[in-house]
Amino acid sequence: MAKKKEMLVVASKVKAYIKSKKMMTSSDALAALNDKIYALLDDGIARTKANRRSTVKPQDL
Repeated sequence: MAKKKEMLVVASKVKAYIKSKKMMTSSDALAALNDKIYALLDDGIARTKANRRSTVKPQDL
């Protein structure tokens, strides 16, 4: 069974932003956004390691 990932996004802030654009948030949208953030971070970490650094920089993302 896959380990559940900790939520990295602030749900209320995401929902408020979407609502400010006159849209609604589906019940599974936050989980999908969280998955994308994990993927973005994992890619950035891999790039950082490939460049023999230990600090993730904006260009890594």
